[in-house]
Amino acid sequence: MFDLNAVQAAVRESGCDGWLLYDFRGLNVLAQRVVGLAGKKSLLSRRWFYFVPATGEPKKLVHTIEPASLDHLPGSKTTYRRWQELEAGVGALLSGAKKVAMEYSPRNANPYISRVDAGTVELVRSFGCEVVPSGDLIQLFEAVWDADQEKSHFEAAKLCRAAYDVAFAFIADEVKAKGKVMETAVQARILKHFADNGMTTYSPPIVGVGPHSGDPHFDTSPATDMPIEKGSFVLIDLWAKMDRPRAVYADYTRTLFVGDVVPEKYTKVFNVVAAARDAGIKCVKDAFAAKRQLRGWEVDNATRAVIEAAGYGDQYTHRTGHNIGQEVHGNGAHIDGLETRDDRLIIPRTCFSIEPGIYLPEFGVRSEVDVYIDAAGTVHVTGGDLQTEIHRIVV
Repeated sequence: MFDLNAVQAAVRESGCDGWLLYDFRGLNVLAQRVVGLAGKKSLLSRRWFYFVPATGEPKKLVHTIEPASLDHLPGSKTTYRRWQELEAGVGALLSGAKKVAMEYSPRNANPYISRVDAGTVELVRSFGCEVVPSGDLIQLFEAVWDADQEKSHFEAAKLCRAAYDVAFAFIADEVKAKGKVMETAVQARILKHFADNGMTTYSPPIVGVGPHSGDPHFDTSPATDMPIEKGSFVLIDLWAKMDRPRAVYADYTRTLFVGDVVPEKYTKVFNVVAAARDAGIKCVKDAFAAKRQLRGWEVDNATRAVIEAAGYGDQYTHRTGHNIGQEVHGNGAHIDGLETRDDRLIIPRTCFSIEPGIYLPEFGVRSEVDVYIDAAGTVHVTGGDLQTEIHRIVV
């Protein structure tokens, strides 16, 4: 539910004169969520604007064929029919404002929040307004979890951790009985575990053997199926949430080897990745213990520095982590100083992954955990015990 007092307090804290929320045909899902447009209302066919000033009454601008589209929100309403009326209406919304937040990112540096087209930004600027990114505002009303969501994450985290025990036992049983088990069979067993425990996921887990584990976004499927057998190195990346409204995801990655002794080539790379993961966790814990502001790119840098120092910088091809919410890749601060420079603050009641990786042609290692900052600023690493060595399956 839209909370005007909370939004205006956040706008004042940001130093803006107001927040201009805008959408056309669902292009700005972030604005939709902030104002509470869902279901059929998200399919509005005409442009709408909602201006929330730092103080005073909000203002709406909607088309005459959809006049009730923002009636659930507080504030005065103006309708437009002609394009000239729309432009004049935007000017009226912004009257007196000099600095306005929108879902915009300079040079598209952060595409996750860059949802407003360049032409609309030009229109707003034509009225003498400076347009600044709304990324930290969006976090407060999109990425922050309530108590039920927090509970759902810890519930999902426990069941996701149990999924590894299920998968490891299944691999051991199948290899002992048949000499091998296919990647897709392990994937199916994990999905059954999710279904049996009231969980859902937007896509199946990754089960990658050998060179497949070296592909960060490998798609486990019958077309590329490989056997897991004695001597196999395997990466399993899984994510799921409880199957109920507004539940949030848990997302983890672990690795295993089928055999008595894990070869040194795997252990060497795993140890570097685990050290990088731990450096990222330490960066977060140290900042919150010191009550110091922390931004997503800083955690990425701390993690990446370990891998670069070990000589594997070119083999670490993705950001360190992503925000987690009702989608596994949520709309809060990402742990990214590589693909983007995410300068959004890491704030309480948000969650994100830390998942460094090293990807070689013959195999790849990733170690992924979730980090949740509670309302008091306490840092929780979820998903059970940290993986400190490659799991062995002795057959």
